[in-house]
Amino acid sequence: MISVSEALDRLFALAPVLPCEEVPLIRAAGRVMRASVTARRDQPPFPASAMDGYGVAEAAPGMVFDVVGESAAGARFEGRVKAGQAVRIFTGAPVPAGVKTVVIQEDVDRSGDRITITDRLGKGDNIRPCGTDFRDGSRFEAPRLLRPRDVALLASMNVPRVQVARRPRVAIITTGDELVMPGEAPGPDQIIASNTFGLHALLSQLGAEPRLLPIARDNADSLRTVLDLADDADLVVTIGGASVGDHDIVALLAEEMGLERAFHKVAMRPGKPLMSGKLGRAMMIGLPGNPVSAMVCGYVFIAPVINAMLGLPAAPAAREQSVLTAPLDANGPREHYMRARRTGAGVAAFERQDSSLLSVLGEADALIVRPPNDPARTAGDRVEIVSL
Repeated sequence: MISVSEALDRLFALAPVLPCEEVPLIRAAGRVMRASVTARRDQPPFPASAMDGYGVAEAAPGMVFDVVGESAAGARFEGRVKAGQAVRIFTGAPVPAGVKTVVIQEDVDRSGDRITITDRLGKGDNIRPCGTDFRDGSRFEAPRLLRPRDVALLASMNVPRVQVARRPRVAIITTGDELVMPGEAPGPDQIIASNTFGLHALLSQLGAEPRLLPIARDNADSLRTVLDLADDADLVVTIGGASVGDHDIVALLAEEMGLERAFHKVAMRPGKPLMSGKLGRAMMIGLPGNPVSAMVCGYVFIAPVINAMLGLPAAPAAREQSVLTAPLDANGPREHYMRARRTGAGVAAFERQDSSLLSVLGEADALIVRPPNDPARTAGDRVEIVSL
């Protein structure tokens, strides 16, 4: 067995960085931008009013001005504002020449075309300088996952299209005579294939293009047929059949089909039977069949691999520190990922950690990471967690 850290290193060595494609900005959210861009204009492109009010050359309580025009967004006042004059101005509108201060409308009394500044006059000029947000040529660096607020920034930079990583094509194959699809009527010895759908959802969330292939039965002909359907995938994920039982044939058959195995078995709990390698042009990861084991391996291994394929830094799942609110027994020789729930006071592991209990995983919002041979812990101890 190898450690989780070594397994990740070997996976990253197998993971190809996928090529780029250009997409319009409207389709860029959730994609990984791979080429940096620069702003094509200043923002704002002119000194702009930050408030609705009146633009004047100078302001003090009691001063009186004649209103000589208006400046609105998209329709500036073309003249120059002189002493004793004011221009009605609205938020975002260009500030006319000669204006040094925008007096907000609540701080003036208006009568006809004349205003008087009251003693409510506040501080500040209420003017946004040209380029206060960004300048023409300002860089927006890649690689990065584009969030909605990033898309808004790119639009304001006048960037209509971006280079993004192609979505990884992932073939998901679940194995086992005992499995049926949701909605089907299981036989007396059968169960519903759940891992497939959880991993599909996770992969979609990560920005991949997952594809569910038919269930492969526990015989070589069935598994070979389904594996042949994955010939266009960047990553093949199998679920089940990667252990050492008489019916666990994935590793053996994959090697017969040319799998260059990178490793088999990881010193972790749950998830020990994990395997990986190269099958033709595709990377392959074989996950354990237990529902929680497969999903935990999805968070710990598959998510970082997809990020690396998209051109993001090759790094483990992010960890943070938290405080235990309940004690933990000593850990065994494998790195343990314990389903846990966070509260305002810290984090506590669920009492039941069996790798078949999806209901517990469904209630969890974190995994407590226990190093191998970690001693017993008491409430108040600090531990590392992975957020779900």
